[in-house]
Amino acid sequence: MNKKAIALISGGLDSLLAAKVVQDQGVKVQGVAFLMQFASKDIQKFKHQIQEASDEAEVPVKFIDMSEEFLKVLKKPSYGYGANLNPCIDCKILMLKLAKKFMQKENATFIVTGEVLGERPMSQRRGALNIVEKKALLKGLLLRPLSAKLLEETLPEQQGIVNRAELLALSGRGRSRQLAMAKKYKLTKFFAPSGGCLLTDPIFSTKLKDLILRKELKGENVNLLKYGRHFRVDDKTKVVVGKDQNDNDNIVKLEKQTDVVVRLKTGPGPHVLLRGQKNAKNIEIAAGLLISHSKSKNKINVEVEVFEGKKIKEIIKASPLDASTVDKLRI
Repeated sequence: MNKKAIALISGGLDSLLAAKVVQDQGVKVQGVAFLMQFASKDIQKFKHQIQEASDEAEVPVKFIDMSEEFLKVLKKPSYGYGANLNPCIDCKILMLKLAKKFMQKENATFIVTGEVLGERPMSQRRGALNIVEKKALLKGLLLRPLSAKLLEETLPEQQGIVNRAELLALSGRGRSRQLAMAKKYKLTKFFAPSGGCLLTDPIFSTKLKDLILRKELKGENVNLLKYGRHFRVDDKTKVVVGKDQNDNDNIVKLEKQTDVVVRLKTGPGPHVLLRGQKNAKNIEIAAGLLISHSKSKNKINVEVEVFEGKKIKEIIKASPLDASTVDKLRI
């Protein structure tokens, strides 16, 4: 009897507990964590934290980048969005489809998730759980150990790979039982339940909707959304203004050869990136936004360096934009 399972690991407590409950029954558990641009502002830190949580739980984990596949789902999700731009049901279906391929590659026999019936209003309703299982083509192969006794019996239970009597019947949004289990397993490095998915953030979602509307939903544009203030100059052009040194550093890293960057000739100030049409008018607007968000905002005819392909192109003089224009351009 093949007693090996693939467990989806998010770094949250529920996913770790689900893996441990199955592991306690003598099943070999291989964790898999999915990465994409929206998982966190800092993907490397996010990945490191998942690794730490998995190591503490003694659940080995492998990482799969699903960024490109997810962007296709995000454009038009079959089951819609949550409160902001989070297509939670479609996202889980995609993860499970990829997990199924990984399961077959690893010669495992079923998949484990940390879903709890009724814990999330959109994606963990009974109907949504059934849809996810059906659309991922995992009928009978998807075990949710934390709520298993409230759900239909799965094939690993029927086949005696896991004992249903030792599974749980958790439901709702209460966390007391999970926290007690965390103490039992000595788990401390899990993520807070609020999560960090950027698609649940209303400000980030507004900027993302602009990309979708303009048909600019590409990985390079999505990554730029994580930094700075964003302004729409025209249908094909946007400007990003760094808020601090961290923003400035990341804007430089994400700059393409075809982008224009403007910055003050002298003194500290934001890095401003223009992506799109690089005509004189748009560069003038970008320079005006630079002055408006610098310590020179009360000055006129300030010297500004204009770079393209990381090489200086010209030096121009710019003045701050009036507040109403700035607000009109802001995304």
